[in-house]
Amino acid sequence: QVHLVESGGGLVQPGGSLRVSCTASGSIFSIGFMGWYRQAPGKERELVAGISSGFSGFSTNYADSVKGRFTISRDNAKNTVYLQMNSLKPEATAVYYCSMGVRSSSSPSYLGVWGQGTLVTVSS
Repeated sequence: QVHLVESGGGLVQPGGSLRVSCTASGSIFSIGFMGWYRQAPGKERELVAGISSGFSGFSTNYADSVKGRFTISRDNAKNTVYLQMNSLKPEATAVYYCSMGVRSSSSPSYLGVWGQGTLVTVSS
């Protein structure tokens, strides 16, 4: 089946930048929605950014808390989604998860798939 693997997490200084990536593998037919979620200690999981198909191509959306500082992008040839995080604040410390709506040989219709997560720590 389809598997998602995140990478790029780590320790970064406040105000610094980091890019995380997520790659899907398997017998993939197509991928619709790609998104990044995060779960901070003691908090609920939230959508950080998403990128999906629209009438004019791919559209993006961001949580208000990261708008202007984070950028989501995708490379369809590599089945990969990225999240560029700039001007990082300690509040951004969380496990970041990616999720994709995937059509594959095992699922003719779109199925939501989640990665295992990558930890991002923003601290001096």
